[in-house]
Amino acid sequence: MRNVGKAVELDDFDLRILDILQRDNATPQRQIGEAVHLSAPAVQRRIKRMEEGGVIAANVAVVDPDKVGRPITIIIEISIESEQIDLLDATKASFGAAPEVQQCYYVTGEADFVLVVTVASMAEYEALTRRLFFANPNIKKFRTLVAMDRVKAGLTVPLGA
Repeated sequence: MRNVGKAVELDDFDLRILDILQRDNATPQRQIGEAVHLSAPAVQRRIKRMEEGGVIAANVAVVDPDKVGRPITIIIEISIESEQIDLLDATKASFGAAPEVQQCYYVTGEADFVLVVTVASMAEYEALTRRLFFANPNIKKFRTLVAMDRVKAGLTVPLGA
């Protein structure tokens, strides 16, 4: 779930630190400090403030799904029957709890949700559709797009730093 709250004030140093961390989160703070002209302790304080403020949402490793036996990426557009709040929340929760779902967006337009999933096989995808879509009476329809090639995948945010 997205935490929409008070914006955290970010200066040019913060943006430059974030730019480095988005490219390689394992960059030593001393090296970041040299690049942005701050001491390592100052970099550490800024990173801690950005983590506590939710600017840095997670520190994760980006895994290549092909290398771990999940070579199929599927984008799914989903339309629901009702946007009644309890049904909507239950649908969001089911999508959020599915480990195959990498990304889930509640959207405007012809579809209500867009999911990005990775699976090991089409049989696994069929099982997923049975569990998430066919078993949910609030799902009106879904449309599947199978990715033929991953041209770009990432979560970096352009910062203008």
